[in-house]
Amino acid sequence: MEELYVAKSSELGEGERKLIKHGGLEIGVLRANGRLRAILNVCPHQGGPVCEGMMIHRVEEIIGAGHEYRGMRYTDDLHLVCPWHGWEFLIETGRCAGDGAKSLRVFPVQERDGAIYVVV
Repeated sequence: MEELYVAKSSELGEGERKLIKHGGLEIGVLRANGRLRAILNVCPHQGGPVCEGMMIHRVEEIIGAGHEYRGMRYTDDLHLVCPWHGWEFLIETGRCAGDGAKSLRVFPVQERDGAIYVVV
């Protein structure tokens, strides 16, 4: 295992991301909901640059007790949306929202002494 320097902690604020290269890999490091994530920048659908996509809150339909539609609301869960075809992935786990059998490749990420590191 190898530890890669990403940036100073102060250089990656909430909702921001940075792409790093290591060998033939491109890894997106992002801060979402106060936590760091490191994700291979390859969508499992067709190889799109998933880490360059939007981060959005998951939309949830509200269904009443009688199964009637009551509208929609945003949840605290953040999704990363691949810019090529709109596939959505839960940032917390990397799992695909539409196909639970698909997921993003994630890497351990650490923050210490004012710096961010990814373990590959």
